[in-house]
Amino acid sequence: MWKKSLLIITLILIADQVLKFGIKTNMTLGEEINILGNWFIIHFTENEGMAFGLSFGGIFGKLALSLFRIAAITIIFFYLREIIRKKYHKALIVSISLILAGAIGNMLDSAFYGLIFSNSSYTTVAKLFPPEGGYGSFLHGKVVDMLYFPIIQSEYPAWVPIVGGDDFIFFRPVFNIADSSITIGVFILIIFQGKIFRKNKPTESETLQIEEDENLNTESDSSNPI
Repeated sequence: MWKKSLLIITLILIADQVLKFGIKTNMTLGEEINILGNWFIIHFTENEGMAFGLSFGGIFGKLALSLFRIAAITIIFFYLREIIRKKYHKALIVSISLILAGAIGNMLDSAFYGLIFSNSSYTTVAKLFPPEGGYGSFLHGKVVDMLYFPIIQSEYPAWVPIVGGDDFIFFRPVFNIADSSITIGVFILIIFQGKIFRKNKPTESETLQIEEDENLNTESDSSNPI
């Protein structure tokens, strides 16, 4: 299962980073490309590191978030290795692989994009490996987001307190492939939680091997009395 897990992680990371590199080096900040009318839009934006365009706590908050993400990736990796070793349900392994891939994808942005890209603005496109250096330091890069699905666009009724008359958009957050990977992984955990937190039953050949090993151990114990 390790090979399948690594394949999932690798494919997601490639898709995530290729799309981000393409957006970063070809679009200005805030630029949009309509893919499916007004329902699916490529909208280039950047954030300080949290999922779905959320930011957190300025420079020190960004550093804390990056360090937390590194710790989380480490824990998730060892957990994935353990559930693969113990032959847990494939759905659990797939979901954790998706979550790990998403976490690594956004971590790459945070760790390295400030070093390798110039700053994106509303008038200029970023350059890869600019002569003057990147726009930030290690662990202070901005996460690139671009997937926008404003499927429902309307207005809040005038009688609604505070937001009455304001625009209503669903789904408003702008996100990326890494965010999607994490979300799908979490949904799998929630939907199949009753089934996936169990080890897979051993196959017939594995059962026979276990029985043979137990018999050999029994014979060994009986032939070597204390």
